[in-house]
This record gives sequence, structure tokens and C-alpha cells, in this order.
Amino acid sequence: MTENKIGIIFDERFTLKHAPPYPKPTFVAYEHPNRIKVMLDALNREGIFDNNHILKITPPKIEDNILELAHSKFHIDAIRRISEGGGGIIDDEVFVTPDTFELAKNAVSGAIIAVEKVVSNEVNQSIALIRPPGHHAFRDQSSGLCIFNNIALSIFYLRQKRNFSGKIAILDIDDHFGDGLAHYFYEDPSVLYVSVHEYDFSQIDVGFINQLGAGDGIGTNINIPVPEGISTNEFLELVDFIEPILREFAPSMLIVATGFDTYFADPIGNGHLTSDAFYNFSKKIMNIADELCDGKIAFILEGGYSIIGLQYCLLGLIKGLLNENYASPSFEHLWRNEQLNLNNLEKIKKALIKMIKPYWNCF
Repeated sequence: MTENKIGIIFDERFTLKHAPPYPKPTFVAYEHPNRIKVMLDALNREGIFDNNHILKITPPKIEDNILELAHSKFHIDAIRRISEGGGGIIDDEVFVTPDTFELAKNAVSGAIIAVEKVVSNEVNQSIALIRPPGHHAFRDQSSGLCIFNNIALSIFYLRQKRNFSGKIAILDIDDHFGDGLAHYFYEDPSVLYVSVHEYDFSQIDVGFINQLGAGDGIGTNINIPVPEGISTNEFLELVDFIEPILREFAPSMLIVATGFDTYFADPIGNGHLTSDAFYNFSKKIMNIADELCDGKIAFILEGGYSIIGLQYCLLGLIKGLLNENYASPSFEHLWRNEQLNLNNLEKIKKALIKMIKPYWNCF
């Protein structure tokens, strides 16, 4: 642990460009350049970049054809042309500005360099502070604030450009189901996709426990839908629940689709997590990764829209990776919601085990 190297990937352009065209409380307005700015300000304020275990990494420029690894030319051209034309709104949940195409491409580069640096052992873990997010994007469609699927593109890049053949486990802890990511790897047995996400049990939606994958990938798509209001203790208990699955799958590296929108003050999510959830999560996932894949983890930013909470969630995550103490801010101590959904979560876990048991010896 003392020799751990953590690469933090960012570009100042993420703090300046792709600004939403409408003010709050419009949904799209929360995907704002200030998301990255407050996190970088906090890292500078806390002296994180002065730590010898932290490396600053700037995502390099990539060619447009890299996007074709996961997206159709129609989709790529559509985003480019809308950007060149001055921007617009796509399906009420995605906005495009004159600089969106280039910034979204830069986000893809950030995800790629995050996984590359980990696979090449240049760093033990990486954290890609990128935007716009990506886990809702499909091959032919932007969705849910996402333009290109950053994580999917990073995996396809490793395989097709770097001849990486190892198994990869994706743990998606964003408040919302990463339907785009699940779509890409639904039939791929070499990629385990596990998503813990808020679910409205009053209606049928994607991301339920009976979507297990298909073909050769059956059993490797695992959805853990949770009611709104999940607490820190409940979230960490679900990480323990996932651990035997990760151990049995034995990946060569982990990718964490890192959404901070389960934070209790997030304007879009309905979770009740405090920042110490991410501190303890990073310590737990580090212990697992140390045993399974030499600590190789790439944390790639997805959602998280509380301008106050983002900085503390990130600091907690990094302090956990550094094996340093972390004290959550005093205002979070006034917010405690413990074990609210315990009975519901037990029912969900039992139902899920019954579904996936045919495909996993650990159950």
C-alpha cells in the first residue's frame, strides 16, 4: 500500500466547456463545468497533488475514428454536425453545445488513458475526472446526459488497439442504471457488469434482477436495484454481497463507473449516502482488487451533481485509496439514515441469488 501510485486524469477544459444552455432547475443544467471545477479546487486545497503517490495525467488528443470502436458513424456525425451548427437539445435529456463534440471526445480519451495506465502498471489505480458522462450512451444514441460511452470505448480500445485479452469487471455505483454499458456487454462472458442503482418498484423498467445477460454472457449482467433512500451502511453491505461474485469471476482489472449521485444532497439522485460511504467503499474495493488483480482499478466518473458534495465524495475516495484517515465534513453528521431499507434489501438479495445461482458457484 505504501508504494501505491494513483493517476488522476483531468483537463482544465472540463471545467470550462460543454455548459448547459438552460439554467437550473432544468434537468440538463446539472451537468455543468462546475462539477469538475469544485473537485479540482478541493484536490488543490487539500494538497492532494503534493502527495508523492499522486500523478497528474492529461488525456491526449485522439482521432475521431477511435469513436467508431463503439459508435456508428451516423451517431458520431450527428453529434459533430450539431456541435458545428451551434448546438441543440436531443430528447430532452442531452444537450449539445458548439464545443460538445471535442469535449466528449476528450472524455473518451480520459477513460482510455485511465485504463491504459493501470493495465501497463504505470499506476496502480486511476481516477478519470471527465465529463460529459457516458454509461447511458448507446451505439446509435446519446441518452441521459451522456454523449459517447466512455467506459465501453476504453474497453474496446484495450482489446482492439492494445491486444488486451484479460477479463474485466465493471462495478457501476452510479445512482442510475447504466443501460448503455449493460447493452454493450450483455452477451460478453469476458466482461462482468454489476450495477447497484436506484429503482422505482412501482413500475416496470430496465435494470431489474431478471436481466442476466444472454448467450455466452448469461449470468454476467447482474443488476441490484434498490429503493430510494439507500444509506451508507446499506450500500457498503451490498459491496460485501458483491465480493464473492468478483472473487469467482477473477478479473484482470476492475473498472468502477463512479457516480456520486447517491449522495444525500444530490439534486438528481435519491440516495442517502454521505461522503464516508465512498471512503469505506474505496478501502473495501482496494482490498478485493489487491487479492484479485494486483490492485488494478480504474475509477471513471459518471454522475454526481451536488456542487457541495462532489468534492467530499472524491476526497473520501482518494483518502481510502491512500489508506489515510478521512473525516467527513461536520454538516454531514446532521444527516444520518441508517438501515431504512434493510428488509427490502434482504428481499432483493434473496430474489437475486435465486436468479443467478445457476451461473455462480459462490451461491
